[in-house]
Amino acid sequence: MPWPNRHTLFPFLAWLPRQTRASVGRDAMVGLSGAVLALPQSIAYALIAGLPPEYGLYAAIIPVLIACLWGSSWHLICGPTAAISIVLYASVSPLAVPGSQDYITLILLLTFLAGVFQWLLGMLRFGALVNFVSHSVVLGFTLGAAVVIALGQLPNLLGLDLPSQATAINNLLTLIHHSGEWDPASVILGLGTLLVGALLKYLVPRWPTLLIALTLGSLVTWLWPAMFGHVALVSSFIGKLPPLSPLPMDLDVILRLLPSAVAVGMLGLVTSLSIARSLSVRSQQLLDANQEIRAQGFSNIVGGFFSGYLSAGSFTRSGLSYEAGACSPLAGVFSALWVALFALFGAALIAHIPIPSMAASILLISWGLVDRRGIRALFRVSRAEFVVMSLTCVATLLLELQTAIYAGVLASLFFYLKRTSQPRVQQWRDGDEDVLRVGGSIFFGASHYLQVRLQSLQGKRVVIEAQQINFIDYSGVEMLHQEARRLRGLGRSLTLRRARPQVVEELRKLEGADNCPIHFQASIAKTEHP
Repeated sequence: MPWPNRHTLFPFLAWLPRQTRASVGRDAMVGLSGAVLALPQSIAYALIAGLPPEYGLYAAIIPVLIACLWGSSWHLICGPTAAISIVLYASVSPLAVPGSQDYITLILLLTFLAGVFQWLLGMLRFGALVNFVSHSVVLGFTLGAAVVIALGQLPNLLGLDLPSQATAINNLLTLIHHSGEWDPASVILGLGTLLVGALLKYLVPRWPTLLIALTLGSLVTWLWPAMFGHVALVSSFIGKLPPLSPLPMDLDVILRLLPSAVAVGMLGLVTSLSIARSLSVRSQQLLDANQEIRAQGFSNIVGGFFSGYLSAGSFTRSGLSYEAGACSPLAGVFSALWVALFALFGAALIAHIPIPSMAASILLISWGLVDRRGIRALFRVSRAEFVVMSLTCVATLLLELQTAIYAGVLASLFFYLKRTSQPRVQQWRDGDEDVLRVGGSIFFGASHYLQVRLQSLQGKRVVIEAQQINFIDYSGVEMLHQEARRLRGLGRSLTLRRARPQVVEELRKLEGADNCPIHFQASIAKTEHP
C-alpha cells in the first residue's frame, strides 16, 4: 500500500499556492458577507439546540476552518444548521437539562461520535451509502423540522415560559392550553420583527435581513423601556475564542448516543453533499465525494473538542459564497475568522437581543427551510417519492426526530425494492420462440417475479434477451438453472441471447460450463422488436 502523498494528507496544498493577492482579497470580502449572514443564524441555531448562544458562534469557527481546508468543494460552507440543531435537541434533552454543563458535554460527545462515523465512511470509501437517504426523505424531514422548530419557538415569541415536549403535537397542545397567558409586549415585538424580516427578505434578499431585523428589535426594546423593559433578553456571555472541551468516553453514554449520532451524521452528509454537488455542476468543478465526507467527519471530530457542536453544509451561506464569486475555499476560512473576531470582541452586543425577536428570526429561518418548489416538483414527477416525503414529514411530527430519519430511509428502501423486484419485461412471440427482454438485474428480490413470467410461456424455445442484465446473484442463477431443467424435461429449452460475459460466467459456475442447462447465443434475433 503506497504511502499517501502530501496532497492526500493536506488537500489544501493543491489549491492554496495558486491564490493571488486579488483572489485572496475577493475571498476575504466574500467571507465577511458570509460572516454577517452567519452571526444571527448561528446564535439562533444554538438556541434551537438548547445551547447557550456562544456555542453557535463556536460551531461556525473551528469546524468551518477544517471543512474548508480539507474538503474538495470550492463553495461549500459548513456550520450549524436548523435541522441538525433540532435533532440534537430532541436526542439529548431527555438525558440532561438543556443549557446545563452536562447537556453541553453530551451534545459535544454526540458531535464527536457523528464525526467519527462520517470520517470512517469516507476512509472506507462508502460515500455512496449516503445515497440511501433519498432527496424525498430530506425534503420531508426538513418540512417536518421546520414545523417542529416553529412550534418550539412560538412560546418565546408569545412571552411564555413553557417546558419543551417530546413531540411537535405535544408542544402544540401545551401552547393551546396556555393560550390565555400571552404577553402583549412580547407578541408585538415578535410579530414586528417577523414582519420587518419578511419584508426585507422580499425587497432586498441579498442584504443581511436577519441581522437588520434583530438590530431593529433590540433598538426598540432599548429606546422604549416602559413598554418592553420586562421582555426577556438573550443570555450574555464573556467574549472568547472556542475553549477546549474534554469529552467523557463513558461506554454506556456512548452506546446511548450512538443511534442518534449515526442518524444526524447521515443527515449532515446528505445535506452537505447535496449542496456541494449542486454547486459543483454550476461551477464546472470535479467533486471528490469521499474526500468531502472525510472532511466533514474530521471537522466534527476536532470541533467537538473545541466546543463546536455538529456542523453541516449551509444552503444560504454556500449559495452566497457562489453567487458572490468566491475564488476558493479561502472564502469559508475568512468567514470563520470574521466570526471568531466577533466572538472575541462583540459578545456584549448579543445580550441586548430580545427573546421574542430572536424567536421571530428563527421562524423566518424555519420558513426558509421549506423547499416549496422541490415539493411541487416531487408531486409532479413521482407519487411514490411524494408518499415517502409525506411519511417522513408525519413521522417527524409524531416521533423522535432521529427515528423519523430512519423511518424515511426505510420507506425509501421499501419503494426502491418494490420497483427493482419487478424489472421491466417486454414479451413477444417469434415463430416457435417466446422472447422476454429483461431490463434490470436478476437478484433475490426479482427472481420470483421472473420465474412466474417464465412459467407462463408456452413456446418450444424460451429466449431471454439479456443485454440489459448487468448483474445476477446466486438466487437468480439458481432460478434460471431450475427453469432450464424444467423446460428440458418438457422437451423445450432456455436460451440467453447477447448476455454480458460476467452474467454468463456466473451462470456457468453453478454446475460447470459443460453441465450448464442454459444455452447461450450471441447472434441477433431474426426479427427486431421495440
